[in-house]
Amino acid sequence: MRLVQVSIPTGERQTVIDTLESEGIDFFVTDETGGRRYAAIATFPLPQNAVQPVIDKLHDAGLSDEAHTVIIDAETDTSREFEQLTKRYEAENGGNRIARDEILTQARELSPRFQTFVFMTVVSAVVATAGLLLDSPAVVVGSMVIAPLLGPALSASVGTVLNEPDMFRRGVKLQLLGVAVAIGSATIFAFLIRNLFLFPPSTDITQISQISGRLSPDFLSLIVALGAGAAGVVSLAAGVSVALVGVMIAAALIPPAAAVGIGIAWGKPMVALGAFVLVLVNVLSINLAALVTLQYMGYRPKNWFRLEASREETVKRIGTLVIGIAVLSVFLGGVTYFTYQSSQFEQGSSIATNHVFQEPRYQQAEKLRMQVEYSQTFPLGKNDYTRNLPFREPDRVVVTVGKPKREQYPQLTRRIHDRIAQRTGKSVAVQIRYVETSEVPA
Repeated sequence: MRLVQVSIPTGERQTVIDTLESEGIDFFVTDETGGRRYAAIATFPLPQNAVQPVIDKLHDAGLSDEAHTVIIDAETDTSREFEQLTKRYEAENGGNRIARDEILTQARELSPRFQTFVFMTVVSAVVATAGLLLDSPAVVVGSMVIAPLLGPALSASVGTVLNEPDMFRRGVKLQLLGVAVAIGSATIFAFLIRNLFLFPPSTDITQISQISGRLSPDFLSLIVALGAGAAGVVSLAAGVSVALVGVMIAAALIPPAAAVGIGIAWGKPMVALGAFVLVLVNVLSINLAALVTLQYMGYRPKNWFRLEASREETVKRIGTLVIGIAVLSVFLGGVTYFTYQSSQFEQGSSIATNHVFQEPRYQQAEKLRMQVEYSQTFPLGKNDYTRNLPFREPDRVVVTVGKPKREQYPQLTRRIHDRIAQRTGKSVAVQIRYVETSEVPA
C-alpha cells in the first residue's frame, strides 16, 4: 500500500475533498501554515494499483500541476474502508502495479552515476572473464550479481513509453557503453592473462564448458533474453525487489561479453563472433520485451498532449528492435540448423557403427568410443576443429576399438565408412584407433 500526501494549492481544497469523498477514500486534511502558496495538505492511504487512477482523477477534477504529491511506501491500514477500496480497485484495474511517477523514480534510481557504472562494469567483466577461464560457475554468477546493467535496460523502455527523451537517451547510451566497456576490459584482462603465462596459452578455449556454452547462440537464446526483459519490467512495476531479475539480465550480457574478449585475446574470430552475436541478440531482446510489457501494462505519459508522440516513438522503436532481431535471426537460424544437422549426423553415425560391430566377423571387437570432429563451414582465419563453434560440418569420425592382441580387422575402416555414408548421406573420413585388450581368467 501507499500513503499519498498532496499539497493543495490555494482555491483547490474543495475540489480535492469532493473527489476523494466520491471515491470512498479515507483522508485527512490539515491546514498549511508555512505561508507558501499551498492552502492545505491532504493525506490518504491507497492500494498500490489505485495510486495512479486516483491522482489522475484529482487532476481531471481540477487539481492543478502546481500541486505537490509525495508517495510513501506504507505497511498496513486496518480500516474496513481500505479493505473495500482494495477489492474495488483490484476488480476495476486488476494486477498490482505502481504509479507512473513511482516507476519513473525507480527507473532513475536503478541507473547509477557514470563513474560508478563504468567501475562496476569493468569489475564484473574482469570477474566474469576469470570465471570463464577457470570454468567456475560460482565465479561467473558472482560477476552477474555486481553488474549494473539492469537500470539502463529498463530506463530506456520507461523513457520511451512515458515520453521522457532524456531518460531514454541515457538508458541507450549506458547500455552501449556497458557492452563496449565489458568487452574492452575483458579483452585487456584476457590478453594479460595469456601473455603473462598466468593461464596455459595453448589451451583450447572452445573446450571450456563455461565458454563453449556461449559460442553458438540459437533461437532458445531469444527466450532467455525476452524473459529477462519482461520479468524486469513486471518486477519494477509491481514495486518489488528487482535484484534477482538484475542478475538474470546480467547473465544474458556479461558472460557473453567476457567470451568476446577471450576470443579476441586468443585470436579466435569465430569465438568472438558467436559470443558477440549473443550479446547483441540479448540486448535487443531485453529492450523489446521491456518495451512491449510496459505498453501492455498501460503506462502512458502524464500529459495527454504527449500521448500521440509517445505512441509513435514506441511503435517506431519496437519496429527497430524487431528488425534488428530479425536480421540477427539469420545467424541464429543458421546455428540452429547446423546444430540440428550435427546432432542428426552423430546419431546416424553411432547407429551405423553399432550395426557394423554386430556383424559376426567383428564380434570380438568392441567399440569403446566414437567421436565426430568438425570443421568450420565459413572459417575465419585458422580452422578450429571443434564441435562447439557455430556453422560446423562433420570432417572426420574417430572410432576407438578394443580388440584381442592378435586380431586384425583390415576392412573395418572401409566398412564403417560405407555404413555411415549409407545411413547419413555424407561421406566423411573415418579413423580407427585400436586398443589391445586382455582378460585375466577368474
